[in-house]
Amino acid sequence: MSPSDAGFRHFHDQLSTLKQRLLDMSARAEELVELAVDALLTRDKEKADQVILGDREVDLLEVEVETLAIELLALQQPMARDLRFLIGAIKVSSDLERVGDHAVNIAQCALRLIALRATAVPDPEIEDMARRARRMLADALDAFIRADGQLGRAVCKADDQVDALHDSMFRILLTHMMADARTINPSLELLLVSRNLERVADLATNIGEDAVFLAEGKSIKHRFEFDAKDAEAGGSTA
Repeated sequence: MSPSDAGFRHFHDQLSTLKQRLLDMSARAEELVELAVDALLTRDKEKADQVILGDREVDLLEVEVETLAIELLALQQPMARDLRFLIGAIKVSSDLERVGDHAVNIAQCALRLIALRATAVPDPEIEDMARRARRMLADALDAFIRADGQLGRAVCKADDQVDALHDSMFRILLTHMMADARTINPSLELLLVSRNLERVADLATNIGEDAVFLAEGKSIKHRFEFDAKDAEAGGSTA
């Protein structure tokens, strides 16, 4: 095997390692979101504490992914899709770390609700929001790893459903607060949970957009798409 062949093989072995670390990070972030929501719905302090402690693992994986990606950028000078993947991996790891932070926020809401022992308020839409956000996150990572632009676009489209659930939850909880002042504090905590789940879906959308860029070399961030006519006119469409 020539030195160039050995270098090529080493580079792709390192890429495979990087992909696996991203998958590990995504799986752990999804688990933390699921555990945090479970802690909230069951008012389980032990599970909430586990989420807060578990976030450290996601933080460490972010550092590992970022370090490996930067080393490959500096030493291998990749081109085209490999270059887009490495740049995207750094951004994706940052988004996944923030997912872990949102899981911690939800766990902290659960702890405050446990401490309140206030008038019980239903948890409308939360379970459905959490399920959809986790599905989006899993699909977004799959789209990025496989450079699947179509799946990336589907993830972005799914964000609208989570936004609608967040709006619905706001209306429901506002009704509870107006009807009974004793529900104000727990309702505000649930609104904060809803906001964190909505942010998890937004982060999954970011990763979906990165998957489209990786696959097609086209940015769809902020829902802008450029075609030949737009380029000739010097304009864009939203």
